[in-house]
Amino acid sequence: MSTVTDSSFESLETRRITIFLLVAFGLAGLTALVVFSLGGLTDSPEVIPGLPLWLVLVSTFYMFSPAVANVVTRAVTDEEWDDLRLRPAIRSNGRTYLVAWLAPLGLSIAGVALFFAFFPAYFDADLTVLRQFLPPGAPIEVVLVAQLVQALVLGATLNAAFAFGEEFGWRGYLLQKLLPLGRWRAIVGLGVIWGAWHWPLVSLGYNYGVGYVGAPWTGFLAMVWMTTATGTFLAWVALRAESVWPAAVAHGVINAVGSLGVLFSTPETPALLGPTVVGAVVVVPWTVVAVGLLLRSSVFDVDALD
Repeated sequence: MSTVTDSSFESLETRRITIFLLVAFGLAGLTALVVFSLGGLTDSPEVIPGLPLWLVLVSTFYMFSPAVANVVTRAVTDEEWDDLRLRPAIRSNGRTYLVAWLAPLGLSIAGVALFFAFFPAYFDADLTVLRQFLPPGAPIEVVLVAQLVQALVLGATLNAAFAFGEEFGWRGYLLQKLLPLGRWRAIVGLGVIWGAWHWPLVSLGYNYGVGYVGAPWTGFLAMVWMTTATGTFLAWVALRAESVWPAAVAHGVINAVGSLGVLFSTPETPALLGPTVVGAVVVVPWTVVAVGLLLRSSVFDVDALD
């Protein structure tokens, strides 16, 4: 692993990093404040029946704040626009895209299995949550397979489009600015920053709900753990392809499959631990992969991957 020297810090573009963080965190925090003032996550008015205003605001202004920060920072500091990392390069990075698409499903399933292995009392073999939305006698196995396929398809398409708002900022811009610190420090540092960016939503009760043990501080820590672990994988696919799109695909799939464990859990399941990908136990397989990638620092060497 590389060491941090005085020249490493001197080569950091601190002004651009500061502006980026101010815009990304400022817009996200302002959006969370608006959501709070309009009733939070429980009493938010509906834009149309079934679509609460808070979801619209979070899916647009909040999730796209890193992308906005990328554009604003470049404009304010007269930065060039020739390294946006928007070239998909699918043909030359087919395996990277395949891993970005399928690995999140495998790691999420492993995490859910681990959670229920540790906490079998929360496992609902009757799949009550799912069955309440199905007609009597519906083939549950077929429905589960359809859910997985749908998650993979939507994750790589619709979800990836929304995830782009984050990836264009985090992996497409800020990661590049932190690389003078060394790849593993840049990746871990970005993971912590990304997690902290989620804290206003966690404070509102998103991801973990309200009233859990140690709220909201334990939720803050669990979120940082999750973003650092998954963010390492996202950084790997982004650096390997020199493009934000594999990261957007992987991020979209994570969002799509990350809640599938809820189908197998009881209503009393503690969200802080699982069964979704933000749960501290479910993210353990991601952590193992992240540690492996960071220890094998050569996997982040783009030249070594050619």
